[in-house]
Amino acid sequence: MNPAILILLRHGQSEWNASNQFTGWYDCDLTEKGEAEARASGRALAEAGLLPDVVHTSVQSRAIRTAELALAEMGRTSVPMKQDWRLNERHYGDLTGLDKFETRERYGDEQLNAWRRGYRTPPPPISDDNPWNPNTDPRYAHIPPEQLPKGECLADVVERLMPYWFDEVIPDLRAGRLVLVSAHGNSLRALAKHLDQIDDDAIATLNIPTGMPLVYELGIDMMPIEAKATLARSLDPAAAAEAAAAVAKQAG
Repeated sequence: MNPAILILLRHGQSEWNASNQFTGWYDCDLTEKGEAEARASGRALAEAGLLPDVVHTSVQSRAIRTAELALAEMGRTSVPMKQDWRLNERHYGDLTGLDKFETRERYGDEQLNAWRRGYRTPPPPISDDNPWNPNTDPRYAHIPPEQLPKGECLADVVERLMPYWFDEVIPDLRAGRLVLVSAHGNSLRALAKHLDQIDDDAIATLNIPTGMPLVYELGIDMMPIEAKATLARSLDPAAAAEAAAAVAKQAG
């Protein structure tokens, strides 16, 4: 049996990545740089002969747009795309919209790092008067109130994402389809935590760069055949490591 192929792709740079704001579920678009990153990821995958048969994305524009641009570069625009909120970015609660540097100055390094990287440290819940509150967006109207988050730690993202992995993504992999998941820094960190068996403390140091595909070969148990560091799965590990270091510095 040939290994199942899974590609994880964080969306290209978004407008709020560029302005260094906590984004979460706020639906900002890609920058010109982000669009270029998305196209470059498509070319890299095509050159490597990794052409998706199906794509899974969040319902957020930056992930969808990244997938569309990458697929266009591969000549694969007819590939089916499945969208689900469970692949969304982590919900940053009332941090949504705040500048990361200013948040560090206001609350200090320890609190900021706990919010950004603490596996079980949620942000303050989103307030009704937060001007960037995404919870009233019509695309979330179908989510039961008890499941609609007001703020998430990474452990919460793992909890809501893993059922989708088992129920929706794995069946496509078992059917022999090459699967591309176009999503976000934290939803992909949550999935990488499962696949690479990263413990709760070590996951704090994993930074996934924008627009750089990570390629997994999975065995019959739908776990990686070869154990390796997550960023070593990039098509260009050195560039991925450099870009990941830049992500780590976003809050100063």
